[in-house]
Amino acid sequence: MAGKRMTKRVAKPREDLSKPSQWRLQHGGFSEPMREADPETGTPIAHRRAVDTLGLMLANGTITPPMHEAGEIFRGLFRRAALDGMSHSPLIRMPGKTADALSERNIEARRRVAAALDVLGGHDSAAGSCAWYVIGLEMSVREWAMREGWGGRPVPSPQAQGMLVATLSVLAAHFRLTPRQRAA
Repeated sequence: MAGKRMTKRVAKPREDLSKPSQWRLQHGGFSEPMREADPETGTPIAHRRAVDTLGLMLANGTITPPMHEAGEIFRGLFRRAALDGMSHSPLIRMPGKTADALSERNIEARRRVAAALDVLGGHDSAAGSCAWYVIGLEMSVREWAMREGWGGRPVPSPQAQGMLVATLSVLAAHFRLTPRQRAA
């Protein structure tokens, strides 16, 4: 009686964790890794950044570098103000404290975000809504146009992109990245 022949098992190649997965790569591009030191520990790290809406618009020539910088400033303030809705658990809890207090840095960032939204016409305006969702919460323009829109109504994608360009232009003037034009 002949024995069964065992087939060799081919070892599955291990995934290289230093690179984005195949699944992630099919959903959008990544920048080349940037090597720099971690600001807190000083250890060398490599950052790969997913290509964002503002980066794509700058690369396509839809917006100018000052507009891109204004969007980055607003996004940084939005994150610093802790308005992005990401909840976190503090690593060190103080006994007897039930709520996390905002730091002076968070409060100042909230003031600056509120001032920028006032310049854009308020949170309920088209530009304010676009800044909040597309720049601050990093929602795609298309998703914002279909889900949020302005006043709860969907906005066509070309108009939504125009709203974003106008919003970035006003923010660039607000953050004094472009000279203000005087009316004649």
